[in-house]
Amino acid sequence: MDRIDAMQAFVRVVETGSFTRAADTLQLSRTTVTHLVQQLEARLQVKLLHRTTRKVAVTADGAAYYERVVRLLADIDDAETGLSAASALPRGRLRVDVPSPLAALVLIPALPGFHAMYPDIQLDMGVSDRAVDMIDERVDCVVRGGGITDTLLIARRVGDLAMGVYAAPAYLARAGMPGHPQALEESQHHIVGYRSARTGRVLPYAMRRGDEGLHLPPRHVLAVDDGNAYLAAGLAGLGILWLPDYMAARHVDTGALVRLFEDWQLESMPLHIVWPPNRHVSRKLRVFIDWVAELLARDPSTAARDVVA
Repeated sequence: MDRIDAMQAFVRVVETGSFTRAADTLQLSRTTVTHLVQQLEARLQVKLLHRTTRKVAVTADGAAYYERVVRLLADIDDAETGLSAASALPRGRLRVDVPSPLAALVLIPALPGFHAMYPDIQLDMGVSDRAVDMIDERVDCVVRGGGITDTLLIARRVGDLAMGVYAAPAYLARAGMPGHPQALEESQHHIVGYRSARTGRVLPYAMRRGDEGLHLPPRHVLAVDDGNAYLAAGLAGLGILWLPDYMAARHVDTGALVRLFEDWQLESMPLHIVWPPNRHVSRKLRVFIDWVAELLARDPSTAARDVVA
Protein backbone atom coordinates (compact mmCIF):
# COMPACT_ATOMS: atom_id res chain seq x y z
CA MET A 1 0.00 0.00 0.00
CA ASP A 2 1.23 3.50 -0.86
CA ARG A 3 0.43 5.40 2.33
CA ILE A 4 0.22 8.77 0.57
CA ASP A 5 -2.23 7.42 -2.02
CA ALA A 6 -4.29 5.87 0.77
CA MET A 7 -4.35 9.13 2.73
CA GLN A 8 -5.41 11.07 -0.37
CA ALA A 9 -8.19 8.56 -1.04
CA PHE A 10 -9.42 8.78 2.57
CA VAL A 11 -9.39 12.60 2.50
CA ARG A 12 -11.35 12.71 -0.74
CA VAL A 13 -13.96 10.24 0.57
CA VAL A 14 -14.47 12.41 3.65
CA GLU A 15 -14.77 15.60 1.58
CA THR A 16 -17.15 14.16 -1.02
CA GLY A 17 -19.08 11.84 1.32
CA SER A 18 -18.93 9.07 -1.25
CA PHE A 19 -16.49 6.41 -2.48
CA THR A 20 -17.90 6.81 -5.97
CA ARG A 21 -17.46 10.59 -6.10
CA ALA A 22 -14.02 10.30 -4.52
CA ALA A 23 -13.00 7.79 -7.18
CA ASP A 24 -14.25 10.10 -9.93
CA THR A 25 -12.30 13.09 -8.65
CA LEU A 26 -9.13 11.00 -8.20
CA GLN A 27 -9.62 9.32 -11.60
CA LEU A 28 -9.45 5.90 -9.97
CA SER A 29 -11.90 3.01 -9.81
CA ARG A 30 -14.26 2.79 -6.87
CA THR A 31 -12.74 -0.60 -6.02
CA THR A 32 -9.25 0.91 -5.84
CA VAL A 33 -10.38 3.71 -3.53
CA THR A 34 -12.23 1.23 -1.31
CA HIS A 35 -9.17 -1.01 -1.04
CA LEU A 36 -6.89 1.94 -0.22
CA VAL A 37 -9.12 3.07 2.64
CA GLN A 38 -9.52 -0.51 3.92
CA GLN A 39 -5.74 -0.99 3.90
CA LEU A 40 -5.30 2.31 5.74
CA GLU A 41 -7.76 1.24 8.41
CA ALA A 42 -6.02 -2.14 8.74
CA ARG A 43 -2.64 -0.46 9.17
CA LEU A 44 -3.98 1.98 11.77
CA GLN A 45 -6.21 -0.67 13.40
CA VAL A 46 -8.89 2.03 13.64
CA LYS A 47 -12.27 2.35 11.94
CA LEU A 48 -12.17 5.65 10.05
CA LEU A 49 -15.53 5.55 8.25
CA HIS A 50 -19.05 4.29 8.90
CA ARG A 51 -20.39 2.75 5.70
CA THR A 52 -24.05 2.08 4.86
CA THR A 53 -25.76 1.39 1.57
CA ARG A 54 -26.84 5.04 1.41
CA LYS A 55 -23.98 7.12 2.79
CA VAL A 56 -20.51 7.28 4.23
CA ALA A 57 -19.88 9.08 7.54
CA VAL A 58 -16.59 9.75 9.27
CA THR A 59 -16.04 8.31 12.76
CA ALA A 60 -14.70 10.38 15.65
CA ASP A 61 -11.26 8.81 15.16
CA GLY A 62 -11.57 9.38 11.43
CA ALA A 63 -12.41 13.06 11.89
CA ALA A 64 -9.35 13.60 14.08
CA TYR A 65 -7.16 11.69 11.63
CA TYR A 66 -8.59 13.68 8.70
CA GLU A 67 -7.57 17.01 10.27
CA ARG A 68 -3.99 15.84 10.70
CA VAL A 69 -3.75 14.17 7.29
CA VAL A 70 -4.96 17.30 5.45
CA ARG A 71 -2.14 19.29 7.03
CA LEU A 72 0.39 16.51 6.35
CA LEU A 73 -0.51 16.28 2.66
CA ALA A 74 -0.29 20.06 2.37
CA ASP A 75 3.18 20.02 3.97
CA ILE A 76 4.30 17.33 1.53
CA ASP A 77 3.05 19.42 -1.39
CA ASP A 78 4.92 22.48 -0.12
CA ALA A 79 8.07 20.46 0.46
CA GLU A 80 8.04 19.08 -3.07
CA THR A 81 7.57 22.49 -4.66
CA GLY A 82 10.38 24.04 -2.63
CA LEU A 83 13.13 21.44 -3.01
CA SER A 84 15.39 23.32 -5.43
CA ALA A 85 15.98 26.73 -6.89
CA ALA A 86 14.37 25.58 -10.10
CA SER A 87 11.10 25.09 -8.22
CA ALA A 88 11.37 28.18 -6.02
CA LEU A 89 8.41 29.70 -7.84
CA PRO A 90 5.02 28.11 -7.17
CA ARG A 91 3.97 25.62 -9.77
CA GLY A 92 1.24 23.15 -10.61
CA ARG A 93 -2.37 23.16 -11.68
CA LEU A 94 -4.77 25.69 -10.16
CA ARG A 95 -8.50 25.40 -10.83
CA VAL A 96 -10.57 28.54 -10.28
CA ASP A 97 -14.04 29.74 -11.22
CA VAL A 98 -14.81 33.43 -11.78
CA PRO A 99 -17.80 35.49 -12.96
CA SER A 100 -17.87 35.85 -16.74
CA PRO A 101 -17.70 39.69 -16.90
CA LEU A 102 -14.86 39.88 -14.39
CA ALA A 103 -12.94 37.25 -16.35
CA ALA A 104 -13.44 38.93 -19.72
CA LEU A 105 -12.93 42.56 -18.66
CA VAL A 106 -10.43 42.38 -15.80
CA LEU A 107 -8.67 39.08 -15.14
CA ILE A 108 -7.97 37.62 -18.58
CA PRO A 109 -6.54 40.87 -20.05
CA ALA A 110 -4.11 40.97 -17.09
CA LEU A 111 -3.11 37.28 -17.23
CA PRO A 112 0.05 37.85 -19.34
CA GLY A 113 1.50 39.66 -16.33
CA PHE A 114 0.51 36.81 -13.99
CA HIS A 115 2.10 34.18 -16.24
CA ALA A 116 5.23 36.29 -16.59
CA MET A 117 5.63 36.19 -12.79
CA TYR A 118 4.50 32.56 -12.34
CA PRO A 119 5.24 30.66 -15.57
CA ASP A 120 4.92 27.24 -13.91
CA ILE A 121 1.32 27.66 -12.75
CA GLN A 122 -1.22 25.98 -15.02
CA LEU A 123 -4.42 27.96 -14.58
CA ASP A 124 -7.70 26.23 -15.43
CA MET A 125 -10.36 28.94 -15.29
CA GLY A 126 -14.05 28.17 -15.25
CA VAL A 127 -16.02 31.22 -16.36
CA SER A 128 -19.55 31.28 -14.96
CA ASP A 129 -21.93 32.80 -12.43
CA ARG A 130 -23.26 29.41 -11.31
CA ALA A 131 -22.98 27.84 -7.88
CA VAL A 132 -19.86 25.64 -7.89
CA ASP A 133 -19.36 22.54 -5.75
CA MET A 134 -15.68 23.07 -5.02
CA ILE A 135 -15.14 19.61 -3.53
CA ASP A 136 -16.85 17.51 -6.19
CA GLU A 137 -15.45 19.61 -9.02
CA ARG A 138 -11.95 19.87 -7.52
CA VAL A 139 -11.99 23.66 -7.73
CA ASP A 140 -9.36 25.40 -5.59
CA CYS A 141 -11.23 28.69 -5.27
CA VAL A 142 -14.03 30.78 -6.73
CA VAL A 143 -14.38 34.55 -7.10
CA ARG A 144 -17.91 35.72 -6.35
CA GLY A 145 -19.77 38.98 -5.84
CA GLY A 146 -22.22 39.57 -3.00
CA GLY A 147 -22.38 38.30 0.54
CA ILE A 148 -21.11 34.87 1.57
CA THR A 149 -23.97 32.96 3.14
CA ASP A 150 -22.20 29.62 3.64
CA THR A 151 -20.35 30.10 6.93
CA LEU A 152 -18.42 26.84 6.40
CA LEU A 153 -16.46 28.38 3.54
CA ILE A 154 -13.32 30.45 3.95
CA ALA A 155 -13.51 33.84 2.23
CA ARG A 156 -11.21 36.78 1.67
CA ARG A 157 -12.76 40.06 0.63
CA VAL A 158 -10.69 41.39 -2.26
CA GLY A 159 -12.80 44.19 -3.69
CA ASP A 160 -15.98 46.25 -3.72
CA LEU A 161 -17.78 46.78 -7.01
CA ALA A 162 -19.10 50.31 -7.40
CA MET A 163 -22.63 50.16 -8.84
CA GLY A 164 -24.78 52.37 -11.03
CA VAL A 165 -28.12 52.40 -12.87
CA TYR A 166 -27.87 52.28 -16.66
CA ALA A 167 -30.03 52.07 -19.76
CA ALA A 168 -29.55 52.04 -23.52
CA PRO A 169 -30.48 55.17 -25.52
CA ALA A 170 -32.97 53.12 -27.56
CA TYR A 171 -34.79 52.12 -24.37
CA LEU A 172 -34.89 55.71 -23.09
CA ALA A 173 -36.20 56.95 -26.46
CA ARG A 174 -39.04 54.47 -26.18
CA ALA A 175 -39.89 54.64 -22.45
CA GLY A 176 -38.71 58.15 -21.60
CA MET A 177 -36.02 59.42 -19.26
CA PRO A 178 -37.03 58.69 -15.63
CA GLY A 179 -36.48 61.75 -13.45
CA HIS A 180 -36.73 59.88 -10.16
CA PRO A 181 -36.18 56.19 -9.30
CA GLN A 182 -39.83 55.87 -8.26
CA ALA A 183 -40.74 56.42 -11.92
CA LEU A 184 -39.43 52.90 -12.56
CA GLU A 185 -42.55 51.56 -10.85
CA GLU A 186 -44.67 52.99 -13.67
CA SER A 187 -45.93 50.60 -16.31
CA GLN A 188 -43.92 51.97 -19.26
CA HIS A 189 -40.60 51.19 -17.57
CA HIS A 190 -38.98 47.77 -17.61
CA ILE A 191 -36.20 46.41 -15.42
CA VAL A 192 -33.81 43.60 -16.31
CA GLY A 193 -33.46 41.36 -13.26
CA TYR A 194 -30.41 39.43 -12.15
CA ARG A 195 -31.27 36.01 -10.71
CA SER A 196 -28.95 34.66 -8.03
CA ALA A 197 -27.49 31.27 -8.92
CA ARG A 198 -27.37 30.41 -5.20
CA THR A 199 -30.92 31.30 -4.18
CA GLY A 200 -32.82 31.46 -7.47
CA ARG A 201 -34.27 34.83 -6.41
CA VAL A 202 -34.08 38.05 -8.37
CA LEU A 203 -31.93 40.52 -6.48
CA PRO A 204 -33.74 43.58 -5.04
CA TYR A 205 -32.77 47.16 -5.83
CA ALA A 206 -31.92 49.67 -3.10
CA MET A 207 -30.83 53.30 -3.54
CA ARG A 208 -30.16 56.26 -1.28
CA ARG A 209 -29.83 60.06 -1.65
CA GLY A 210 -29.00 61.81 1.57
CA ASP A 211 -31.73 60.88 4.05
CA GLU A 212 -34.00 59.57 1.28
CA GLY A 213 -33.97 55.81 0.82
CA LEU A 214 -35.74 53.75 -1.78
CA HIS A 215 -36.22 50.00 -2.08
CA LEU A 216 -37.69 48.94 -5.41
CA PRO A 217 -39.38 45.55 -5.72
CA PRO A 218 -37.63 43.15 -8.10
CA ARG A 219 -40.28 43.55 -10.83
CA HIS A 220 -38.77 42.65 -14.17
CA VAL A 221 -39.57 41.96 -17.80
CA LEU A 222 -36.60 39.60 -18.07
CA ALA A 223 -34.33 37.93 -15.47
CA VAL A 224 -31.07 36.14 -16.23
CA ASP A 225 -28.41 34.43 -14.11
CA ASP A 226 -25.30 35.37 -16.10
CA GLY A 227 -23.49 38.71 -16.02
CA ASN A 228 -22.72 38.87 -19.73
CA ALA A 229 -26.32 38.02 -20.63
CA TYR A 230 -27.52 40.67 -18.17
CA LEU A 231 -25.37 43.32 -19.85
CA ALA A 232 -26.44 42.16 -23.32
CA ALA A 233 -30.10 42.55 -22.36
CA GLY A 234 -29.51 46.15 -21.33
CA LEU A 235 -27.55 46.95 -24.48
CA ALA A 236 -30.41 45.50 -26.53
CA GLY A 237 -32.78 48.02 -24.93
CA LEU A 238 -34.78 45.46 -22.97
CA GLY A 239 -34.74 47.45 -19.74
CA ILE A 240 -32.85 49.24 -17.01
CA LEU A 241 -29.80 47.66 -15.39
CA TRP A 242 -28.20 47.80 -11.92
CA LEU A 243 -24.67 47.28 -13.12
CA PRO A 244 -21.10 47.31 -11.71
CA ASP A 245 -19.38 50.42 -13.07
CA TYR A 246 -16.44 48.46 -14.48
CA MET A 247 -18.86 46.56 -16.75
CA ALA A 248 -20.57 49.73 -17.96
CA ALA A 249 -17.56 52.04 -18.43
CA ARG A 250 -16.65 51.39 -22.05
CA HIS A 251 -20.30 51.30 -23.12
CA VAL A 252 -20.86 54.69 -21.50
CA ASP A 253 -17.82 56.00 -23.37
CA THR A 254 -19.24 54.81 -26.71
CA GLY A 255 -22.74 56.06 -25.94
CA ALA A 256 -24.23 52.54 -25.86
CA LEU A 257 -25.34 53.06 -22.24
CA VAL A 258 -26.47 56.12 -20.29
CA ARG A 259 -26.05 56.42 -16.54
CA LEU A 260 -29.19 57.37 -14.64
CA PHE A 261 -29.79 58.93 -11.21
CA GLU A 262 -26.18 60.07 -10.75
CA ASP A 263 -27.10 61.90 -7.54
CA TRP A 264 -28.25 58.61 -5.96
CA GLN A 265 -25.94 56.13 -4.26
CA LEU A 266 -26.10 52.36 -4.59
CA GLU A 267 -24.52 50.05 -2.07
CA SER A 268 -21.33 48.56 -3.47
CA MET A 269 -21.12 44.82 -4.11
CA PRO A 270 -18.43 43.02 -2.09
CA LEU A 271 -16.17 40.71 -4.06
CA HIS A 272 -14.71 37.62 -2.38
CA ILE A 273 -12.33 34.80 -3.15
CA VAL A 274 -13.71 31.67 -1.50
CA TRP A 275 -12.16 28.26 -0.86
CA PRO A 276 -13.26 25.14 1.02
CA PRO A 277 -12.67 24.68 4.74
CA ASN A 278 -9.77 22.45 5.82
CA ARG A 279 -8.18 23.14 2.46
CA HIS A 280 -4.54 24.17 2.77
CA VAL A 281 -3.82 27.42 0.96
CA SER A 282 -0.93 26.30 -1.24
CA ARG A 283 1.67 28.72 -2.51
CA LYS A 284 0.13 28.73 -5.97
CA LEU A 285 -3.30 29.54 -4.55
CA ARG A 286 -1.87 32.21 -2.25
CA VAL A 287 -0.09 34.05 -5.08
CA PHE A 288 -3.26 33.92 -7.20
CA ILE A 289 -5.36 35.38 -4.38
CA ASP A 290 -2.82 38.13 -3.78
CA TRP A 291 -2.58 38.88 -7.50
CA VAL A 292 -6.37 39.26 -7.85
CA ALA A 293 -6.51 41.53 -4.80
CA GLU A 294 -3.69 43.72 -6.12
CA LEU A 295 -5.24 43.86 -9.59
CA LEU A 296 -8.61 45.00 -8.24
CA ALA A 297 -6.97 47.56 -5.96
CA ARG A 298 -5.63 49.43 -9.01
CA ASP A 299 -9.14 50.23 -10.28
CA PRO A 300 -11.30 52.57 -8.15
CA SER A 301 -14.47 50.87 -9.48
CA THR A 302 -13.40 47.53 -7.99
CA ALA A 303 -10.98 48.42 -5.16
CA ALA A 304 -11.73 47.16 -1.67
CA ARG A 305 -12.39 49.86 0.90
CA ASP A 306 -11.82 49.48 4.63
CA VAL A 307 -11.21 45.75 4.20
CA VAL A 308 -8.92 43.68 6.37
CA ALA A 309 -7.76 40.57 4.48
